[in-house]
This record gives sequence, C-alpha cells and structure tokens, in this order.
Amino acid sequence: MCGIVGFTGTHPAAPILLDGLSKLEYRGYDSAGLAVRDGEKAAEVVKAVGRLKNLAEKTDDGKALPGTCGIGHTRWATHGEPSQTNAHPHVSGNCTGSGSGKVESEVVGVHNGIIENYKELKQKLEHNGYAFYSDTDTEVAIKLVDYYYKKYLHDPIDAISKTMVRVRGSYALELMFADHPGEIWVARKDSPMIIGVANGETYIASDVPAILKYTRTVYYIDNLQCAKITPGEVHFYDLNGDEVTIEPTEIKWDAEAAEKGGYEHFMIKEIHEQPKAVGDTLNSVIKDGRIDLTEIGLSDEQIKEISSITMVACGSAWHVGMACQYVIEDLTRIPVRVELASEFRYRRPILDPKQLVIVISQSGETADTLEALRLAKRSNIKTLAIVNVVGSSIAREADNVFYTLAGPEIAVATTKAYSAQLAAGYSLAVQFGKVRGTITEEEYSKYIEELQSIPTKITKILEDKERLQWFASKFAHIHDAFFIGRGIDYAVGLEGSLKMKEISYIHSEAYAAGELKHGTISLIENNTLVIGILTQNELYEKTVSNMVECKARGAYLMGLASYGKYEVEDQCNFVTYVPTIDPHFAASLAVVPLQLLGYYISVARGLDVDKPRNLAKSVTVE
Repeated sequence: MCGIVGFTGTHPAAPILLDGLSKLEYRGYDSAGLAVRDGEKAAEVVKAVGRLKNLAEKTDDGKALPGTCGIGHTRWATHGEPSQTNAHPHVSGNCTGSGSGKVESEVVGVHNGIIENYKELKQKLEHNGYAFYSDTDTEVAIKLVDYYYKKYLHDPIDAISKTMVRVRGSYALELMFADHPGEIWVARKDSPMIIGVANGETYIASDVPAILKYTRTVYYIDNLQCAKITPGEVHFYDLNGDEVTIEPTEIKWDAEAAEKGGYEHFMIKEIHEQPKAVGDTLNSVIKDGRIDLTEIGLSDEQIKEISSITMVACGSAWHVGMACQYVIEDLTRIPVRVELASEFRYRRPILDPKQLVIVISQSGETADTLEALRLAKRSNIKTLAIVNVVGSSIAREADNVFYTLAGPEIAVATTKAYSAQLAAGYSLAVQFGKVRGTITEEEYSKYIEELQSIPTKITKILEDKERLQWFASKFAHIHDAFFIGRGIDYAVGLEGSLKMKEISYIHSEAYAAGELKHGTISLIENNTLVIGILTQNELYEKTVSNMVECKARGAYLMGLASYGKYEVEDQCNFVTYVPTIDPHFAASLAVVPLQLLGYYISVARGLDVDKPRNLAKSVTVE
C-alpha cells in the first residue's frame, strides 16, 4: 500500500521524485524518503516522518539532493511503527543510525508489499554477519539482495532472482547498486509497478498519476520479473535471467484528471466527476440504443450457459456487488452470491464449471481480490473483471475485462469509481436479461433509456447540495450514526456508512431495516442519527415504520427519498431527495447525497478528507 517512484535521466531526480510522490501520497503518508545518486558518487538518503511536505522541506524541494538517478517512497506502516528509522529507503550496510545521509552500502532500496517470511530470512542474514537497524521487513529484503549480490559476483540479475525465489509475500522492489551508477533495478510480485519512458529518460511508479505529466507510454512489468532501468531504456528478465519482451501501453487519461482543478479536495472533485465517469462507462458498451459486450468478450452463447454468478470484491467494490446482486437476480433470474474476497479465498468455495466469477477492483491490484481471481482460474471457472486501470494485474489475468472509465481517482475514499462500477454491473444485468429472455424488448429499451439518464440526474443532485452542507455542519459532532434500508437501499446504506466512518471517524453502521429489532435497536438513544434510505417503492412503508420506531427512542431521523415522497417529511426531522428513476438503478442516485454528507461532515470536523488516518487507497497486501 506504499507508494514508490524512481527516475533516471538527464534532469535533477529529486524534484521529479517528490512530484511523483505527491501524486501517490494517498497510498501512504506515515513517512517518506529519497535516495539520489550524483554520477558515481555514493547515494544520499534523506527521510522524514509524517506527510511528504516534511521531506520536501528537509530537502529544499529536492534542490539539496544533486543527481539524476534516484528512488523514492511514501510509507503506509506495516512492519514497524512510523519513524525516521523505519522509513524507506533502506540500505544494506550495518548502519548504527537510520540509514540516512551519504551511504556507502552496496544496495539501497525501497519496497511496497509484505515479506511474510522476513523473520526466517532475518535469522539467516544475522548468522551471516548482518546487523539490523530498523523493525521493517524491507530492510531484510534489501540485505538479502546484498547477500546474494556478493555471493554471485556482483551480478544484479542473479542477486534479484535468488532473492525473489527465497522471499514469500508480495513486493514491488526498487534497487540501486553502488557499482552500477545511473541504473535502477526493479522486481515485482503481486504489488503494482509501472515503468514509463520518454525523451531519453525513464520513470518508475506504483500508479499512473505519478508519471502522467511526463509520459503516456508505460510498461507493466509482469509477476516474478525484474528489470534494468537506464535513461530511456528498460530491459526485462524472467527468473532464469533470460531477457523477455513486454509491449508498451499508451495511457489515455488526461494529465489534468490527476490534479485538483480548483477544488478544495480530490474527494469533492471526484464526486462532481461522477456524471462523466458513469456516462463514459455506459457509452463504452451502449451503441445505438443497444448494449454491446463484444469488446468485453462475452458472447450470447456464453451468457446463456451461465448457471450462477459469484461476485467477489473488497470494501466499496463489495458494496457494488451487494447492489448489483439485487439487480442481476431480478432481471436475469441467475442466482448471485456476493463474497468478500478475503473470506472467499480461505473457505474451499463450491464452484460450478458453468459459473461466472466477477471480480471488482478499482486499482486492479487489490491483493485478496487478485488471489480470489486466481483461485477461480485454477478451478477452470470463467472470470470477468470490472476494473478501472488498464494493464493492472487483475485486468491481465482475468478471462474477460469490463473497463470502467472513471479516470484516476486520488482520494482514498472512493466515489466515482464506485459509481462507474455500478454502471458496469447494471449494463451486464440488462444485457444478460435480454439474451436469456427474462426481459422483453420493450423493457430492454426502457432500461437502457433509464441508464442513460443517470448522469443528468446525478448532476441535478450536485446542483442542490447546499442543504446537505448545512445539515452536515449541524451534525458534525455526533457519536453514532445508523444507515437503514431494505433491498437495494440496504446496499446503498453499506456504502453511505463506510463513507461516514472512513473520513469523519464517526462510529457508523448499516443495517437491513428489518434487522433493527433483532438487537441493534438497543443502541438507539437521544440524538442518535438514523438515516433511512427510501428509494424502493415496494419497501418504502416498511422502512418508514422502522425509522419511526427509532424516533420513539430518541433518534434524529434523516430520510433520503425520491421526488414525490414528500409525506415522509411528517416522520423525519430532515429529508433530502433524489430524482425518480427505475428502482433497479436507484443506488446510483441515492449514494451521492451520502457521499456529500460524509464529505461535509469531515470538512466540518477539520479532518484530512483525502488522506484519512490509518487508510491507504489501494490495499495490495493482506
């Protein structure tokens, strides 16, 4: 979940590395560090605890670190507390301090991932005379590279390959060797890494936004490969040391999409980008009033043969699956299960050869989701990925891919990627229903028309957000919030509750409204905020009844209803409305006020909206 960058070329490296890290700080912000080499001189390492600005100040925005080759890191702590000593880069020498300053070590490196067998490896290295100054698994990995580097006559390929064989876990490694000036060596297993080339210079990063302003030509290094990076060139090698060929990919994202563009935070910018993200995703498959899944690779024959669907995801992507479950089952009559990827992996799931496993991930690198995909593939089950990042691990390994067109999402709390994933799920549901004959031609056309109305209706909600801002300021200091709903409204509540808790740090839970009386209602007391989601006409009255029960016990009620349901104001203390839409697709509208509510409460509490504590954007480790 950390962010790594690298550069080698003709320009000063440190300012480029700091700029790249600023685009990756959403991946980790406990500490940060740089290692830069000036020609054949030893690398100079500088580290700082806390946000990236501390490192920028320490290096005078990079000007205090001369040299045109370097690596950088922003940390989300896994092994070892946040400290200057535990910050990356790490060095192979037996330092008594933190590994900062001019270092004469053979190897300097940074790492994203987790080394699962680091204790075993550490004992091996201690027996061979190595001493350790940090509590990190990364220092172990760097020193293991150094051990093999010396054992195999200073050959980086052999040293890295032997390390990759010995290490268990995930990693994206960047390494600089003392006697290889101007070179950066990288290796990857299950952690993201891209390499960009332009104008005789080469860039390395965990994610596209870090290098988007410099180049659109990138390489996605495969699992269990390493690479030699020199100015303007990349050479890839497999575990046997044989050179392999990887074709470049052109990034289509606009560089400005990774900037705030005048908004106070990335999150509010990305909330406002949802109409475009949803529209672009829908338009990628809707052609002349029909849904065309040709580019995704699903034929009508394959759709007709599907016996069941399992949707596997984590976090907000799992909430997408929960909402889509209702839609897919109702429109296609195909049984659907929604699984947490972290649980799916570890319980011998029963898989049918005619089943379809759909994995959902914004980054395409989510560790548990990736492993769930691999489990399905080992069982010869057909897989479909819904992902936002072209060339990501999940996109490369799935049988079929439905790309969402949300563009780069920088805020840790997802908004537009969630909405684009919903749009993808809806498209599959409608087309599957048409192909399998469970919806009529008239219904098919009506559903497509409703889908195409979503962007305009989201825009309408965003134009009327001031009342939510006022409401959020009034309730910024509550201690507990409960989101309740039935059916799709319950699925929306899960996402609304997550938005509340992850960026405002308010205790928040989502419940299927009918479950309140089975224990949870005992937690309701005076001024507890209860948010009822009321977009499903058939379930509306039942949910209102559950809300009234909470009100009788002192709760403050907020209702979220469709236009026309104004009678709910008689029961609720505050009501916000969304445009009317076919109930199957109501989640796309109902989630927007809940995103805004979480955002405005966080702002009112004076919190860091884009970088909430203890969280990182992409969970690439277990």
